This record gives sequence, C-alpha cells and structure tokens, in this order.
Amino acid sequence: MSLTETLLRPLPSAKPLITHYDDAAGTRVELSVATVRNWAAKTANWLVEEHDVEPGTPVAVQLPAHWQTAGVLLGAWWAGAHVIADGPAAVTFVAPGESADGTVAAVSLDPMGRDLGGPSGGAADFVGEARLFGDDFFGPSVPGSTLALAGMTVDEVLTVAKGLPEGTRLLSTLAWTIPDGVLAALVAPLATGGSLVQVTNPSRLDSHRTAERTTVDRLA
Repeated sequence: MSLTETLLRPLPSAKPLITHYDDAAGTRVELSVATVRNWAAKTANWLVEEHDVEPGTPVAVQLPAHWQTAGVLLGAWWAGAHVIADGPAAVTFVAPGESADGTVAAVSLDPMGRDLGGPSGGAADFVGEARLFGDDFFGPSVPGSTLALAGMTVDEVLTVAKGLPEGTRLLSTLAWTIPDGVLAALVAPLATGGSLVQVTNPSRLDSHRTAERTTVDRLA
C-alpha cells in the first residue's frame, strides 16, 4: 500500500486535516481529508498520465510548507514516486519564478488555489493542469520496500515518523525540508491519525493554539 493510502485511508473524509496560516498575509485555509485526498489524486493522475511516473520514479519537490505542497507530496507518494530534494527527476516542483533542470512544474502557492494563468519560463502551470485530472486515483500497488523519501522506503518513512501521541493536532512552523521537515511536520501527525496546523511567517502562535486546539508544538 502506498504511503498516502496508509496515511489517509483510516481517516474520516470530513475531518479537518491541514490548516495553513500565513500570518503576514492574514490568510487561513482549512482542508478536510476529502479535499486533500482529491488534490493528491489529481497530482498522482497528472504525474502518471503526463510524466509516466511509476513506483520508484524520482520526483523532486522544492517547495515551502504550504497546503498545495501537501497535495504534491501525497500525490507523488500515491503514484509511488521517490520524493527527493534535487537531482535528476521525472518532474521538479518549484515555487513561481524558480527554475530547475529537466521538466519543471511551477506550483502557484495561492491560498485559494488559483493557478498561474498558464506556463511560464519553460515551467508548466501545475495547478492549472492538475485540476483537469480525476479526483480518484487507481494506480498500481506500491510495496513497502519502494523508495519514498530521500532514500527511505515507504516502511522506513512510517517507522521514522512515529513518536507523536495518537491523534496529535500539531502546531508547526517548521520548514518542509526533505526529509527532516517533511517527516516531522507532515508525515508524523498524519501517521497518528491526527492533523496539522502549519503557520508561515508566525506572529500569533498563542492565538492559533487556542483557536485550533492544538496539542503539540514543533517550532523552528
């Protein structure tokens, strides 16, 4: 079973899964399990159908902590991709205006999920393209021995990510570095059946703790 299926399958669809604040911009976006799953499915379908990604295929992710990044990571794992920070890859995901070698997909990082209005500078407009793909993914089986994150297999990622209490609602300001930040801030709370409140440009953490009823902090 893929890493994404292992993390999301046990969770009720309506459960709030990822809440993203940008305190500098004054934005808050909350995504349910169902919404995150849909974005992950669209990503997986796009990777498989457009870029022939299959279990073990390297996919590079060079993105900040953001709810769109969660969709990219979970979609890549659902397709069985090996997520890396850089190097030769079937696709490299970057922030708008950034560049990389090979096939590049720019992710808008817009809080409301708007796209970039089309490809630019040789990079595909990922959100604009991916939203055209299906909300369900029916890919091949992904064995636990498949590479999933920076040289770790699916099984190893799940083992390393353990440690938080069951049902943790995590407040995080960590950068989603690969692998450490992604493991600590994204995989770890989901592996407990919990949820994530990720804060960018933090300035109101006490307020977020109270409003979101978080139970554990992981702060930069």
